[in-house]
Order: sequence, then C-alpha cells, then structure tokens
Amino acid sequence: MSLRLQAITREEHLAFVSTRPSASHMQVPSWGDVKPDWRAESLGWFDGEGRLVGVGLVLLRPLPKVKRYLAYLPEGPVIDWRAADLERWLDPMLAHLKARGAFSVKMGPPVVVRRWSADAVKAAIADPAARRLGDAEATTYEPAAFELAERLRRMGWRRTEPDSEDGFAAGQPRYVFQVPFAGRSLEEIHQGLNQQWRRNIKKAEKAGVKVVRGGYDDLPAFYELYAETAGRDRFIPRPLPYFQRMWAALTAEDPDRMRLYLAHHDGDVLAAATMLTVGGHVWYSYGASTSRKREVQPNNAIQWRMMSDAHELGASVYDFRGITDTLDETNHLLGLLRFKVGAGGEAAEYLGEWDFPLNRVLHKALDLYMARRG
Repeated sequence: MSLRLQAITREEHLAFVSTRPSASHMQVPSWGDVKPDWRAESLGWFDGEGRLVGVGLVLLRPLPKVKRYLAYLPEGPVIDWRAADLERWLDPMLAHLKARGAFSVKMGPPVVVRRWSADAVKAAIADPAARRLGDAEATTYEPAAFELAERLRRMGWRRTEPDSEDGFAAGQPRYVFQVPFAGRSLEEIHQGLNQQWRRNIKKAEKAGVKVVRGGYDDLPAFYELYAETAGRDRFIPRPLPYFQRMWAALTAEDPDRMRLYLAHHDGDVLAAATMLTVGGHVWYSYGASTSRKREVQPNNAIQWRMMSDAHELGASVYDFRGITDTLDETNHLLGLLRFKVGAGGEAAEYLGEWDFPLNRVLHKALDLYMARRG
C-alpha cells in the first residue's frame, strides 16, 4: 500500500519526533529557523489509515534569478530505513519536491554502515600501512546498510563523495565518534576513558578549573574563543549571529535542546562548547578554546561535565560529531581524532549523503559551481 506525503505543521512534526528514541537535531522544526537563507518545510508520511509514520525537515535553497530549488534533508528524513519497499517512502518525497520546484534532492540517511572500537582506531593510527580509517578492519559491520546503498543506487540516487582529503564533505560528516551510554553507569563511562583523559580531568579539578552552564549573554565569550580556534585549526568560522539565532530557535522549541558550557580558571574563560539534545541522542556540537593555560586541561574538564550532564539527562549516546577519515600523521586533524578516541567509545561510518537529480542540466550546473567554489 502506498504512503501519502504532505506538508505538516511544526507541532505535528515535533510530536512525532518526541515518540522516537532519537532523531538528528537537523531534523527538528526549529533547525529551519537556524537557516534563514533556506525555506524550511515539514513533511509527513501517512499510512492507509491516516497515521503519521514518518517526518522530514526539508530545506529549500533557491537558485539565483529562477524559481528552482535545491532540496536538502540533512541527516534525514526520519523514516523506516529498514523497509523492504523503500520506494514507497522516497518516490512520494521526490514527486512532492519536484512539484515544489526542486531541481535536485540531497538527503543523509541516518544509517550506520561500520563501527570501529577505540582500540581498533588506535591500532589503525599506529599502523604505517593504514592511510584511511575506512581501510582498517571494522569491529562491526551492518550488512543491511550495504544492501540499502545498493537499493538507493538502483533507484537513481548517487552518493556525494567527500570534497577534501580529510574525508569531510561540504554537507554533514560521514565519520563520527560516539560514546555509548545506554545501560552504563557514569562510573563505567569514566572507566572507559583512557588514562590520559582521567589524569587530565583530575589535573583540571586540582588546578581549580570550574565548568559552568552559560546562556545567551555568554555567546560572545564563546565566540571569542571560537574565532581563535578557527584561526588555529584553519577553518572558516561562522558569524556570531549564527549562534545567537541557533540559541534563540532551539531553546524556544525545548529549553534543553541547546546548552552552552564554559570552563573558567581564575576568572579567565579558557574553553567553551555547545551541546545539543534530541531524545536520547546528545551531541557535542561546537567547541572552542584558547592556547593560554593549556596545562590546566580545560578541554577535558568541559567534556567530562557535558558527558556527566548528558548521562543525567538519560542519554543513550554521547556524540562527538565529525572525525577525519585520514590517518596521515602530518594532518592537523589527527590530533582531534586522538582526543576524541581517548573518551572510549567507537568511530562510526554513516551511509553518507545522497543526491537525486530531478533536472540533470541544473544539477550539473550546481556541481560545476560547487567544484569551482572549492
């Protein structure tokens, strides 16, 4: 039996997400408010009995001078990805978006393909023959995810390849690092940290580092450190109004959707980070730190406070978000990978982002534009 797809209200969308154990923070209605350059729409899938069985937040980005759109569902939609008849989910979505004027659809199925334990990642980093994490033997595989990739290809979807040597694409990260919390006590999670992490947490505590929760008025302090971090780690920072808009939109939907933490030492803010929560999934979203007083270990202190608070919230997973796929010792992102691996847990590879060109000429033009921009 076919599924019916139509636009739904924010309230319907949010109510459905609240029934799920997890959904991406980019698939809740408020995320559309964070992206004012895109037109956001909540989509709902209904079964034959009129029950809402799936949702998606689609962002529509207009092409200059023409009323055609790139449709993007980041880390979504929230549907049954294990369904044998996936066409009855995706075909109505493509038809709906084509009628809306979309020339291309991009989505990111929230499906894990492989996982590597922290020990497996450390072994891969130490192996001179391993150039990328994907080349290393995974700890676990998800055969259904490989089958899903083949089905998407047969349906005409194509995977977006990363556009950098670091394994990071222009969209959402394909490789992430996660610490499972479900069924574990905080003490067990602490024991899962490596020796360096536990030592640094103790060192920060002994040095008098205090981690506190901040609010909207503390975002400029966060941003000052974030801009310094961007210069040090060679990435282009988002502007302060982006974070202010993000705070206003997400906390209006749920007071705990977004939190801000700051690590103080003798009146000096040394590190800051944002944390996002949807259901049982908690993300470390943006981090920032200064090069000053690194010896008091504010980064480990702030992460442990966030992990502790996430556990208190009942989180099933603490997600460190993106990691590099490259294991090259000369890559500046390898240090960040080592830091995240020290928290225990596992690296996970998602299915990646997929495109469906509804108008091949316009889709090709977009590809060329993105290639030149890169």
